[in-house]
Amino acid sequence: MFKNHPAGLPFLFLTELWERFGYYLMIGIFLLYMTDSEHGGLAMSRTQGSDIFGTFIALVYITPFMGGLLADKLLGYRRSIILGGCLMGIGYLMLAASNSLTTFYASLFVMILGNGFFKPNISVLLGNLYNEDRYRVLKDTGYNIFYMGINIGAFVCNFFAAWLRHNIGWGAAFAAAGIGMFIGVIVFIIGSKHYAHADVRQAAVEGEMGVGRMLSSVLLPAIVTGIAGWMIPGNIFGTDSTDAFLFGSIPVIAFYLWTYFQASAEDKPRIKVLLSIYAVVIVFWAVFKQNGTALTTWAEYYTDREMPTWVAGPAESLKMAQVVSMDAASYPQYDAQFRKATDANGQIVKINTFNPYFNNVPEAERPRIGQNVSLVSTEIYQSVNPFFVVVLTPLVIWFFAYLRRRGKEPTTPAKIGRGLVVSALSTLVTVMAVYACHNGLEKASSWWVIATYGVITVGELFLSPMGLSMVSKMAPRHITGLMMGGWQLATSLGNKMSGVLATLWDRYEDKSNFFWVNFVLLSLSAFALFFMLKWLNRVFREKGLT
Repeated sequence: MFKNHPAGLPFLFLTELWERFGYYLMIGIFLLYMTDSEHGGLAMSRTQGSDIFGTFIALVYITPFMGGLLADKLLGYRRSIILGGCLMGIGYLMLAASNSLTTFYASLFVMILGNGFFKPNISVLLGNLYNEDRYRVLKDTGYNIFYMGINIGAFVCNFFAAWLRHNIGWGAAFAAAGIGMFIGVIVFIIGSKHYAHADVRQAAVEGEMGVGRMLSSVLLPAIVTGIAGWMIPGNIFGTDSTDAFLFGSIPVIAFYLWTYFQASAEDKPRIKVLLSIYAVVIVFWAVFKQNGTALTTWAEYYTDREMPTWVAGPAESLKMAQVVSMDAASYPQYDAQFRKATDANGQIVKINTFNPYFNNVPEAERPRIGQNVSLVSTEIYQSVNPFFVVVLTPLVIWFFAYLRRRGKEPTTPAKIGRGLVVSALSTLVTVMAVYACHNGLEKASSWWVIATYGVITVGELFLSPMGLSMVSKMAPRHITGLMMGGWQLATSLGNKMSGVLATLWDRYEDKSNFFWVNFVLLSLSAFALFFMLKWLNRVFREKGLT
């Protein structure tokens, strides 16, 4: 797999594998932990948990603009990656030891800072390895392989999360994320000699603002506008956190626009292309990142998770199954749409009843009192998407290599456009799932969730690694880290939008309408990209890129 590629690729591959092991382990159980009220979770409502989830994954991807800038001009890429990895590992361990909301939020803050230093710079360092002529044509393939590493980590982690949280507790699962991150840092340090030559700090160009002035002109206004958004009476965009995030993002977005207007005639077309594609892919992330919210809710309450007998036995012996029974116990009170009831003080109302999993199981099919049923843990479904990435990536690489040999390989923007189209089709699978289970009155087959992830994974492979490759190709060399941070900014805005969309889940009595909205948003995004495609391809050709 690594043949004919730079010697540093396997080390970056393994570093990202372990980093994503930690991140996706944490993300896979994050909403479940916040909304858990029986086993030591935070007992939040699903709306509150979705809002925090969306805000966290948004902030995780907005700080890379700062980390990329500091790596470009001051720290270098390797130091930034090591610093970021250590901060994230510390954040996971803080979350594992958290015993109050103060330490809970402090741990999230440390993770957010860490990702800002780590995420953009490992992608830039990888791209720099392919700047030599002999590797240049393999850059898209290199990012596909790198992306496979991301998803091997994301696939494996949820099995660890399921075992640890069921058998030891939430803290053990979060601690495993921290250990995984530190393993990734060690692997990166071991391979350092293979990418030392690609770790080149970029000299300032004429007329460029200094780093200190850049940060003071962006960070300070972002903090001020974020606080102002939080303090506005009432809510403009649904919650105080959403208002604060969107207002705080304005100076960051304005900074990228300023970068474009101040750029040289040589750099301006490159930056314009990047900003245009950033704007379009926001919607992809808004839908894709619902795997941690809306699709987790769908798997938790609407999907038939009962294991076949031949699977349940081994799963129980390995303590990997979620074992439930019909025995009456104290559970939150849910309505038909699985909304938790709260009293006048906002506390969750509990009643003595059977496990809510059986609410939409026909009475005749429910187990007897005292009979245990083994269920697939909800977070395991988070591994379906990375499983498909690992399986399908070699096929995608082969497909594009086949087209390349015949001179028919699409340009990078065209690949991204096709990814948006396929992603839109994935939402129609969930629409059909809603119809098949009569809007949740019955359990939906697990194959619907698996099929949804299968289709959107194809779209993801056409879009996400291609986006990283595109930034590495198109960004002006002196601000590559900053522009990689711009890709992460687009991801950040999409992540926050995903949280906003997820908070609307309970408002849709007919859940198919929720997924129809996602389809329309992705279709409009795809139309916008194909509308620009002729111009995008022309710039790529003029710059000698593909």
